[in-house]
Parts: sequence; structure tokens; C-alpha cells
Amino acid sequence: MKKRVIFIMLLSSGFFWAQQGIIRGVITNNDGQGIQDVTITSSTEGTTTNSNGYFSLEFRSNKKTTLQFSHIGYQNITLELELAPNEIYEFNPVLDAQVAQFGEVIVRASQNRSVEGITVLSPETIRSISGANAGVENLLISLPGVNSNNELSTQYAVRGGNYDENLVYVNEIEIYRPQLVRSGQQEGLSFINPDLIQNVQFSAGGFQSKYGDKLSSVLDITYKNPTQKSLSSTLSLLGGSLSWEHTKNKLSAVTGIRYRDNSLLVDSKETETNFKPTFIDMQSYLSLNLSDEWLINGWASFSVNDYQYEPLTRQTNFGTLAEPKALVVFYDGNEKDRYQTVLGALKATYSPNTQNNYRAILSAYHSTESEHFDILAQYRLGEPNNNIGDNDLGDVRFTKAVGAQLTHGRNDLDALIVETKIKGRHIKNNQQWDWGVALKREDVRDRLVEWEVIDSAGFSIRPPSGSNKIDQPYTAFYGPIVPFQNVRATNNVVIERASGYLQWNKKTLLNNWLIWMSLGVRAQAWSISEGGSQAIFSPRGQISLQPKNKEHLLYRLAIGHYGQPPFYRELRTQTGTLNTEVKAQQSLHIVSGYEYRFKLWERPFVFKSEVYYKQLWDINPYTLENVRIRYQANNNAKAYAYGADLRLNGEFVPGTESWISVGLLKSQENINNKGYINRPTDQRLKFAMLFQDYVPSMPFLKMNLNLVYNTGLPGGSPSHADPYDYQLRLRDYKRVDLGIFYVIKDTQTNKNKLRAFKEFIIGFEIFNIFDVQNSITNIWVRDVSTQRQFGIPNYMTPRVFNLKWSARF
Repeated sequence: MKKRVIFIMLLSSGFFWAQQGIIRGVITNNDGQGIQDVTITSSTEGTTTNSNGYFSLEFRSNKKTTLQFSHIGYQNITLELELAPNEIYEFNPVLDAQVAQFGEVIVRASQNRSVEGITVLSPETIRSISGANAGVENLLISLPGVNSNNELSTQYAVRGGNYDENLVYVNEIEIYRPQLVRSGQQEGLSFINPDLIQNVQFSAGGFQSKYGDKLSSVLDITYKNPTQKSLSSTLSLLGGSLSWEHTKNKLSAVTGIRYRDNSLLVDSKETETNFKPTFIDMQSYLSLNLSDEWLINGWASFSVNDYQYEPLTRQTNFGTLAEPKALVVFYDGNEKDRYQTVLGALKATYSPNTQNNYRAILSAYHSTESEHFDILAQYRLGEPNNNIGDNDLGDVRFTKAVGAQLTHGRNDLDALIVETKIKGRHIKNNQQWDWGVALKREDVRDRLVEWEVIDSAGFSIRPPSGSNKIDQPYTAFYGPIVPFQNVRATNNVVIERASGYLQWNKKTLLNNWLIWMSLGVRAQAWSISEGGSQAIFSPRGQISLQPKNKEHLLYRLAIGHYGQPPFYRELRTQTGTLNTEVKAQQSLHIVSGYEYRFKLWERPFVFKSEVYYKQLWDINPYTLENVRIRYQANNNAKAYAYGADLRLNGEFVPGTESWISVGLLKSQENINNKGYINRPTDQRLKFAMLFQDYVPSMPFLKMNLNLVYNTGLPGGSPSHADPYDYQLRLRDYKRVDLGIFYVIKDTQTNKNKLRAFKEFIIGFEIFNIFDVQNSITNIWVRDVSTQRQFGIPNYMTPRVFNLKWSARF
């Protein structure tokens, strides 16, 4: 028996299971609609999809099996599988229309989107992988080119871009992130509910014209069209979720409710707090099949994130063994934040035949956000006692600096975004045309009141940009006392946008090469109340080549122009005022990709690589503090980014998907022609590994390991400082999360036990298993005696244990 290293608990078992594997899923077309009467056959078994595209097929385990998926109106596909006993493989293919016959397409996992530069993620993997913020974003950061150095946040940066440069769609509805959130622990729940997802597609750059106007990436989520009644629940020390799937006649619905409490993570940090978070949301997605031609979808979402935070004390030890230092802080005051969002959407799809499709979508998004805080922090900076055996070991025995900081905020924002759009798709011979037009109105009302007073050794610190220089205590200063930072602004702005796209796709066979081509253009024009207006055009093109007799090879090239018209936050300067003349940030993407499929240990593997270059102009420089982005709002920079993404994924363990990712990046900007410096998201090296395993003799005992290593980001300088004076980097980010689960029952295991359950799984998770001290920002404190500034790291979460169980009825 082959030996494999696995972290497990030895559990006894006397269960009996059938020597069968099962494949199940939903087969859809490019519009996300289930395809009926798709035939799925193996050498001995067979089945067909129902009216919603759902199928389930059992076949012999521990034997390589070839499955054929065929339908008269779509291209056939073939899947090769070898499942372990009781293993359930979730497969949700998207079939392309039969526009040209080149024979069958061999797929393993998600090959069907490779020609478009799309990475397809398994919903089952998303739901099972452990992480402090489990879900889609937790899996995204294991991909090359996608970076996040904050386990409390669901925000991510892609190939040198910032958090605002990523498109997120759920069932063709664009999703927005809160505008006032400044730290990851305030975010609570990601908008995307992993219990409801059916398909997940991600592109890190060079994406098609049918997607919107952003500079970095696109995440395209499709929620389920249920095929049977089901009730699922998950419960852990971090919260819980409940989802319900229902179908009756022509109506189907899926509803999810989630609750999250980050106390387990926040209470383990250095700062002692009274922390009362309440993060809850509810989403419901409905489908009504009026006829073979008409489909109506409705979607409603409501979420409330209440964040109440009262810091008490904190001690951070830093420095070296030869020169240890400690910062002790005593707090008074609290912070109360509330982020409430409501989203409603209605979608009508008309498909008169398999060659034509029309979609009309109306959506409204309303967000009310409030951020109120008054916190006094009084600190001592000194040398801790490092004599082992002393009763006061670790306590500060010699104080070098004392001071205080008082922060005040009364920030409120109300945003209403309404959009209507019409889309179409037409297939004729071996060509496909996609088009769409949209109108959008963004109405934002914002009040910003923030000030900060800093006292050091009894002397008030003046603003860093002030013209009056002081030399206290040596020289008396008679000027007025003013806050270190003071921002007051009230803004009301309306932005109206009109956009459209046209895209042409074609598949052909030329000189023994299978060629897939895509050419398209996007256009957007917008106007800002009492401000400027602009229009941009974005041509984009892709080509993929595959040798006719070498299905294991694929070459891809994408070139395109990408513009990002300013949203409200990009119009707001660091003083809170608006510059309504801000132009769209623009970039040129060149992406070259290579894919190689092979077998190792008689199991399928895929190696994917992409090299990319992005030239950017009219850039809006910004500072990044935790997850808060503050723009200069003046388009006074140009930038570039280039790098390489490498990923090897496959069945390192039979029947499971794992992968290794490596990302290399360099991204710099030139502000006001002062020279190139590193951008705030210049993540030079990224390594990640996702590994799934199980015990061969007990396949119901499973493990998953999520490892991420990122080199430090530029961000070790004060937020108010000139970036040309500070180019310090934070420490490298290193984190490993581990989950171990015991499958008590699923569709094949122990059918006669726990009859009320279809599935029942229990387990535990260890977050940050090696207890690495990662930091996301620094606090800057001045030593009065030496006039030196010390950057004291704000550490992230240490090692945390979590219990979890999930069930399906």
C-alpha cells in the first residue's frame, strides 16, 4: 500500500459500503439553462438529464471509466473517471452549441473553458475547503495571480490591480462591495453564498467584450436551478447557514440564510476587546418555466452587517533579542458600524430556437452604510523585561515614549444603483454573435466627518503637510492646535451611464489546427452631475489554437483595451471633496497562455501557464490601509505590470482535485513624472497549494490543506507619507489552514443509518496551523529621546481551532 502523509485522527469504523462510484451534476448551455435529454452512457450504464438538466449515474469504482455526454443540438464531450468506493464526483459541464463538427471534445474537469482563458472552480471544492473566510474567495486566493494578505477579508487583488478593479457577477447581475469598510474584520459575510452556487468561472485578465469595464479580472457566478427538494445546513463556531431547494411543476427556488460571528477570530488577536458582531443575510433565487421559449428568473437579497467593537488593551512585542521593544496601549471608547444592502432583480429569457436567445434584465441595488467611532488610545513604548524566571517577564520596565491618539468618525453613505440591460445571442453555421446594451443610474449621498488628534510626550503633533515647522520642546510654538488629520465633506452625486458590446466568435478547422476566435468591442459613455463626461471604446480579441490530433495541447493569445470609468469612491479625494472631472483609468492587456494535459501515475493532470503584460495610463493613484482605498482623484500617473502565472492541478490523490500555483509579478507606477515606484499591490512572489486527501482504507475520513505564501506588500509606511519617501515592505505572509472531516453518511455510505439525513459530515479545522504572526499594516510611534519612528506591526489572527458539521436532508 502506498504511504501518504496525512494529518488525521484515528477513528474506528465498522461500516459497509457498496463498491460503486457516482457522478452527478447539472448540464447547462452558455446561458446557464439546463439542457434536457442529454444522454450519459458508460460501457454498462446509462441515463439522461431531466427537464432541468440534472443527472445522476452510478458505475463501478476503482476502474477507469469513459463517460459519453451527447445531445443532437450540442457538441459531444467525453469524460474519463476513476472513482474510489462511495466517492461522489460533481460535474457541471457547459455544452457549446453544435456550430461545427470536429468530433468529440475530450474534457477532464474544466477543459471546456480553457480556450477562453477561463478557470472553472468546482462548487463542491468551494464548499469543502477550509479557511477563515470559507467560500469562493477562499479558493480564488489559491490561484496564481490572485493575492490577499488578510484572512479576515474577502477582497482580493489580481495581477497588480486593487480591490476595486475586479468584476463580480451573479447570474449576470453586477455585485458591489461596501464603500466605507476599512478593515477586514468589519466585512462579515461575502455577498456570494457558496451553498447556492452551481457554476464558478474566473478570468485573471484578457477577458472577453461581453464582460464589463474593469482593469483586472472577472468572476462569473451562476446560482442553482434546483432539480429536487433538499434542505442543507452547516454549523460551526464561526456561524452557520441553512439552504432550501424546492421544485414544483414549472417553478423552482433556492433560498439561503447565513449567520456569521467573527468573535472566534478577533478575540484571539493581541488586542483585548468587547466584540459583538452580527452578520446575517438571506438570498432567494427563483425560476419559472412558462414554456419551452420563455423563462423568468427573480432574485432577492438582503444583508445586514452590524459591527460593534470596544478595544480594551493591547501589547505588541517586537524588535530583536539584542534590542527588544514593546508597545502597550490602553483604549477607551468604541466603534459602531452598520452596512445594510438590498438587491432585487428580474430576468426574462426568450429562446425561440437553439440558434437565438434574448435576455432582458432589470436590477436595483441599495446600500446604506454608517461608520461611527470615538476611540482614545494611550500608549507606552519601551523595553520589555526579557529575563526568564522573573515574575514581570514581558512587562515594560523602561518607557521611552508615551502618547495618545484620539480618533473620531461620523461617516454615512447611501447609494442606489438601478440598471436595465438587454442581451442577445445568435448562432449561424459556425459563427456566434453576442450583443448587449445597458443603462445605469448611480445616485450616491455621502457625509464624511473624520478627525484625528495625536499627542506625543505631551506635545500635539501637527499635520504632516503643514507649513509651520516646530521643534518642541526646545523651541516654543505659539500656533493654534489643529488635528493631525481632519476631513469634513458632504457629497451628493448622480452618475448616468450607457454601455454596449458586440462580440463575434468562430470555430474552424484550418490545416489540422482547431481554431477558436473571438473579436469584440465595448463602449461606454457617462456623465456626472455638475461635472464632466467621457466616452471610451474597448476593442478586445482572443485566439486559441489546438492541434487536431493533439488534444492535450492548447495555445492562447489575448489582446485588448480595458477602461474603468470612475465609480463614486474614485471621484473622492483624500480630503473628502469630489473631483467630477476624473477620467477613466485605461490599460492594454497582452496575455499569452499554454496548456498541457498529461497523465501521471495513470491519473489526469493539467499544467497551465500564462505570461502577461499590462500598460496603464490615466491612473488614479491611491493608498491602501488594511482594505481601505483612498484615491488622489486626479489621473496623474501611469503604470505597468508584468508577470507569469503557473498552475499544476490534477489527481495527486485518486478521485480528488488538488493544485499547486506560482505567481510572479512586478507592478510599478510613475506619479507626476517623478519616476517609477512600486504600486501598493506589487506582490512579487506568490506560492499556493490546495491539497485534498483521504485514508485509503477509510475513504470517509478526509482532509484538505490550504497553504499560501506571499512576499510582503509595499505598505510599511505611514498612510499620510509621500510614497516616494517610503518604500518599505510589510513582512511576508505565510498561512496554512487544515480541515479534517469524517463522512458519517452520504448517498452511498451507511444507507441504513441516520435515515433522516442524506448526508452528514463532522470535523474540525485549524486556521494558521503554524501560528505565524502575519501583519497587514503598521502603527507608527515616535521615540522622544531619539526622534526615531518605529513601525509596530498590526498582527493578524494566530492559530485558531474551529468545529464544523454539515448535513443534508
